[in-house]
Amino acid sequence: MEPVIIVLIILVVLVFIALIKTIQVIPQASAAIVERFGRYTRTLNAGLNIVVPFIDTIRNRIDLREQVVPFPPQPVITQDNLVVNIDTVIYYQVTDARAATYEVASYIQAIEQLTVTTLRNIIGGMDLERTLTSREEINAALRGVLDEATGKWGIRVNRVELKAIEPPTSIQDSMEKQMRADRDKRAAILTAEGTRQAAILTAEGEKQSQILRAEGEAKAAALRAEGEAQAVRTVFEAIHAGDPDQKLLSYQYLQMLPKIAEGDANKLWIVPSEIGDALKGLSGAVGNLGSLGGRSSGNGGAGAERREKPSID
Repeated sequence: MEPVIIVLIILVVLVFIALIKTIQVIPQASAAIVERFGRYTRTLNAGLNIVVPFIDTIRNRIDLREQVVPFPPQPVITQDNLVVNIDTVIYYQVTDARAATYEVASYIQAIEQLTVTTLRNIIGGMDLERTLTSREEINAALRGVLDEATGKWGIRVNRVELKAIEPPTSIQDSMEKQMRADRDKRAAILTAEGTRQAAILTAEGEKQSQILRAEGEAKAAALRAEGEAQAVRTVFEAIHAGDPDQKLLSYQYLQMLPKIAEGDANKLWIVPSEIGDALKGLSGAVGNLGSLGGRSSGNGGAGAERREKPSID
């Protein structure tokens, strides 16, 4: 009985192993290459698949998702004989699992070497300045060459990106000095432009202030002149309505003389010629007043004599 049990156990194990090898579960976005006696038979897609155990074998399992592969920096010589280190990143996707398995031994290594050689060809026709400013152009050229070359490998290159372009240290120092000088130049230009603009605005403000001040003074002078004219007109009308004689005018003229001489700065002032006429008019008026007073006193004396004469006699 013991040999029979051993045989049964062996058969069960073999059946279990056969079931495991028969049922193949392929994850989503993956594929598997099946070979029968070393020859390609079919490609297993995602899901549950049945294969012949011990006859069909799984050669390779391939991820069909988009892959990202960074490549280390590579020394590249530019057109002006400067060595720059460029590291790249490749975004690719396997579109044909069979071609990726049988058309190339290692498609990752093949893509890396193809990238390096293509990059050297492209950068060799550019100088350093153009290399630093033409990333999009370099990316497009690399992608075109890689996509065309890897098409027969069952691989599609979606994107190629340059991570960094590192020129020599001496060139970096020179570029930093040039950039610093450019920044200082732009700062000086902006400062000068700001000073100029501030001066223009200040001058414009002073101009507007002077114009407004002049307009205000002109309006004030006009209002003062109009007020003085109105005052003179009012005085003239009052004088004309009062009908003054020459004597009153002469007296008013003499009253204005002290006001003309007021002030410490009036060291010298000119007496107008009309003052003589005013004095004559005033003296005439005073003389008339004196003559009137003499007659009145003379009449009183005569009366007195007439009253005193009878007492003398």
